Amino acid sequence: MGVWISDWHRSWNAWLDRLEPFWPHIAAVISISLAIAVTIHVAQNKRDARAAAAWTGLVWLVPVLGALLYLMLGVNRIRRRARQLTGGLIDSEDGWRVAAEPLPTCGHLQELSRLVGRLTHLPLVDGNRVDPMDAPEAWRAMLAAIDNATESIYFATYIFGNDAAGKPFCEALERAEQRGIKVRVLIDGVGALYSLPSVVWRLRRNGVAVQRFLYSLAPWRMPYINLRNHRKFMVVDRRIAFTGGMNIRAGYIQSPPSITDLHARLEGPVVGQLLRSFAADWVFTCGEVLETSYSGPARLGDVQARGISGGPDADFDKRRLTLLAAIGSAESRIRIVTPYFVPDLTLLATLQLAILKGVEVQIVVPRRNNLRMVQWASMHALHWLVQEGAQLYLSAAPFDHSKVMTVDGHWVMLGSGNWDARSLRLNFEFDLECYSDGLCQTVDGFVDARIASATALDLAGFRQIAPWRRVRNALAHMMEPYL
Repeated sequence: MGVWISDWHRSWNAWLDRLEPFWPHIAAVISISLAIAVTIHVAQNKRDARAAAAWTGLVWLVPVLGALLYLMLGVNRIRRRARQLTGGLIDSEDGWRVAAEPLPTCGHLQELSRLVGRLTHLPLVDGNRVDPMDAPEAWRAMLAAIDNATESIYFATYIFGNDAAGKPFCEALERAEQRGIKVRVLIDGVGALYSLPSVVWRLRRNGVAVQRFLYSLAPWRMPYINLRNHRKFMVVDRRIAFTGGMNIRAGYIQSPPSITDLHARLEGPVVGQLLRSFAADWVFTCGEVLETSYSGPARLGDVQARGISGGPDADFDKRRLTLLAAIGSAESRIRIVTPYFVPDLTLLATLQLAILKGVEVQIVVPRRNNLRMVQWASMHALHWLVQEGAQLYLSAAPFDHSKVMTVDGHWVMLGSGNWDARSLRLNFEFDLECYSDGLCQTVDGFVDARIASATALDLAGFRQIAPWRRVRNALAHMMEPYL
């Protein structure tokens, strides 16, 4: 046996010696073949020409490694798998007629409602109550809803910390499970790693059904680094829901808080649309089919609302097209509060057009971001909008993680989505569009409070930024498709 191994080893070495003069040619052939294959795949599958050009440049300039990065980060395998499991549009509602939808009372926004209906395959539903809340109030309200649940709790979040905010949540969910409540918890596979040890193990030990979205410890089975479930909502007893931008983290509830956010409590028929969205994610993750019929009253308020699921699967581009339509529909004022503002060229151009037609555009972003490169890129994009006439406000600490937009004092959009490539193209998001003068007045009051404690940055302020910082911001903005 030893002689055979020795002979094989000598033969192998001799074969390698014969190939040695040809290794540069072999490496070149492999590198060029990979680059050609990736270029063909990019050209056929990437709708965004800028993203296609960026990936093509990367695979040719960084041989082999560029192709591996594209395989890891650039290939969208989710759409195919989602269709296999869910049939594509599981959270849409077939059979409803646009003509039967309630129309917003604000006449010039009626076409926006029709457009979003055709885009989402969901009707605008009347009779809803939407109560916006700051993070600590929302956290307490969610705990109370869990303790008062009588049938079911469906909870999805990006981050679920094993900390002062997460532990009481775990205890409440465990108590609900012990009472016989049907509890289902979905945590993003990457978001679950923000806090170690993860709450997943605790919940499972105590009998709570919990799943991680697109999670694997094996690198060859985790090709979805950029495709995260960023949705944040909870549905209790199929009749009460919560949604917005808040994760479950101690920073929201500590005194003083290190993070602020906006969440909302929902009652009314729109809760059924959140149910369908959760059920789609749940069946995608583990195959279990959940009950998705709304069980509450038909009318609890005067807000007309609709859910908007966004993601790289069957919901691709729904969020972005909704934002474009809302900006284009504005006649007097657009207000945007977001922690991450790095919109693509089309969104920037549409905002510029709104300003040129006389619409007041106000944008509120944090003075100091938790993601520095995003902040640098954001400042470069914002400079162009301020130059056109947008009003920019930098909110002071604590870090404002809120995501909300209002149009003309009547239309409100709130949820989990940001104004960046991840939220617009790569992540799974859930937002709520609402038509209501009263709700918009409440949310505009929230925006007013943010502006009152913020600092305005005008063109003179941008001119005072050091030249090297302006160059840094411009270079960071070149990474917009990846931020």
